[in-house]
Amino acid sequence: MRVRKTKKEDVFEAVKKNNVKFVKFWFTDILGQIKSFAVTPSELEAAFEDGMGFDGSSIEGFARIYESDLIAMPDPSTFTLLPWREGESKVAKVFCDIQTPEGEPYIGCPRYVLKKNLEDMKKAGFDTFNVGPELEYFYFKSDKAPEIMDEGGYFDLLPLDLGQDLRRDTILSLEKMGIPVEYSHHEVAPSQHEIDLKYAPAIEMADDVISYKVTVKAIAMNHGAYASFMPKPIAGVNGSGMHVHMSLFKDGKNAFYNADGDYHLTDEARSFIAGIMKHSGEICALTNQWVNSYKRLVPGYEAPVYLVWGQKNRSALVRVPRYQPGKENATRIELRFPDPACNPYLAFSVMLAAGLEGIKNNYPLADPVEYDVFGLSEEERKEKGIETLPGSLIEAIQVAEKSEFLKKALGEHVFNSFITNKKIEWDSYRTHVTNYEVDSYLPIL
Repeated sequence: MRVRKTKKEDVFEAVKKNNVKFVKFWFTDILGQIKSFAVTPSELEAAFEDGMGFDGSSIEGFARIYESDLIAMPDPSTFTLLPWREGESKVAKVFCDIQTPEGEPYIGCPRYVLKKNLEDMKKAGFDTFNVGPELEYFYFKSDKAPEIMDEGGYFDLLPLDLGQDLRRDTILSLEKMGIPVEYSHHEVAPSQHEIDLKYAPAIEMADDVISYKVTVKAIAMNHGAYASFMPKPIAGVNGSGMHVHMSLFKDGKNAFYNADGDYHLTDEARSFIAGIMKHSGEICALTNQWVNSYKRLVPGYEAPVYLVWGQKNRSALVRVPRYQPGKENATRIELRFPDPACNPYLAFSVMLAAGLEGIKNNYPLADPVEYDVFGLSEEERKEKGIETLPGSLIEAIQVAEKSEFLKKALGEHVFNSFITNKKIEWDSYRTHVTNYEVDSYLPIL
């Protein structure tokens, strides 16, 4: 169960009681890369009162040089000790909202973007957007090469090895931070693992995803290993995904559950799915934001690329987990194409915005597909009208930059900064000569 401090006075008491020497202020740039600076206890009260100023011009997607002064305002509800830094000099962290010097929310802050979309959700009549992501990742011997540490497969129980120890220590650390874990297991590929977090409201979960990724990496480093959330670090085996379970609540009740509906879904749930399906190509650049992301989104490795939905079909873009009697609040949808290298604040924002567009405009939902789409030929898919996600980062960016829906969801500042950054990444990638090209072409051309 999540236990969160709610007042700054609680934070001051915890710092004193635990002899905390440094409190790290955390936030992310638009790409989801964590940024941090440390504050000593003597400065903490002033920091909670007025925030801490910093130069935003060097943060990706933040301010330009002539408007670079920004304020990091700590959110006391996110304060926790960092378990892997326990000792005489303890360290804690707190997430921050980024503000202007005038105290206004900064439009380039990803956390603000998510909060803004949650306000739109409330205006649409809903109370809560719950999300439960399943993040996959790899353990390697170092960050120099993807050298695996085990030969295990899906759900394998291996002889005691470092991977199991790392997962165990990571889960214990997450629970000390008040982040509940549902379960963990070895994934399909060698040295690939998964730890699933218990669902939570979107802002809490986005914070927890960042904490989760930092924790996984920190525990691995303490054991002399390296953890990577790179979507496709090894050719020829499954990449790492981030399946996201989602539901909307209204007046304390699950707005997706209907006892008499097909798949036990309400009309709102069906329209939400339709919104996700219609706008999936536009949001793909945010949920799968790297060149490497599209090495995973190919048929044959369990990564969904076809725009269909269903229940038993794990090749579907959206899956509806089976209803369990007595667990009405667990009725949800599962979005299967995102990967764990995305910025969770922006990814959850566009997922929610797409679903709300479906509800607002009463999008019709196509019939479910319960057969393996991977097994169809290209001609058969065309006959059935089955479309696909963008096949590369540049395709995703070209779809995204034409999207007025996406610009509204992200805000013009983040939208333009993100598109610009990704075009630069693509240009850098497309002008790079790879080992594949040298090995394939140099001997014959």
